[in-house]
Amino acid sequence: MAKTSEPTIIKKYANRRLYNTGTSTYVTLEDLAVMVKGEEDFVVYDAKSGEDITRAVLTQIIVEQEGKDGQNLLPITFLRQLIRFYGDSMQGLVPGYLEFSIASLTKEQEKLRSHMSGAFGSTALEAMEEQVKRNSEMFERAMKMFLPFGLGGAGVPPTADAVDPAKARPAAASTSDLDDLKQQLASMQKKIDALGSDKT
Repeated sequence: MAKTSEPTIIKKYANRRLYNTGTSTYVTLEDLAVMVKGEEDFVVYDAKSGEDITRAVLTQIIVEQEGKDGQNLLPITFLRQLIRFYGDSMQGLVPGYLEFSIASLTKEQEKLRSHMSGAFGSTALEAMEEQVKRNSEMFERAMKMFLPFGLGGAGVPPTADAVDPAKARPAAASTSDLDDLKQQLASMQKKIDALGSDKT
């Protein structure tokens, strides 16, 4: 199907059937997956309520793709950590971080493909690790513009870990990065409270 400026409207009926209004045909999740891979934009609405259920349907597509042999993209450790973020104080930052990371990976995919095709084993893995490291550093710099405290925010001296990534604690440390961030925020708040009390 030719791409259009407007997203194709898909309607989902009570019997779970999906109807493509652009082609006037019923489609499956597999068909929608093909549309996504072909960069054809679409929006899914509940036929009865009119509610936008695109997110839920895209999640169903991922679950279906993950169920196929040899198609797994999401590591178990990633899924567990993602679940832990639900309801956490950091939940609001996760979507932006994931979007940033996947956008960076998409932008660099041709370069990574050339690494993969020209090398195997550790060389390809090193290329991936280097890209992830660059993405994390870029995101951290971006977050400094939005976080008032910690991570070397405006008016706050950056921590030693933020200044020198080589001195950062490994992921296997006893406290997680999230705990470190919470501790930094709490410490900074105490300093601010102390400065406020000195002025009174």
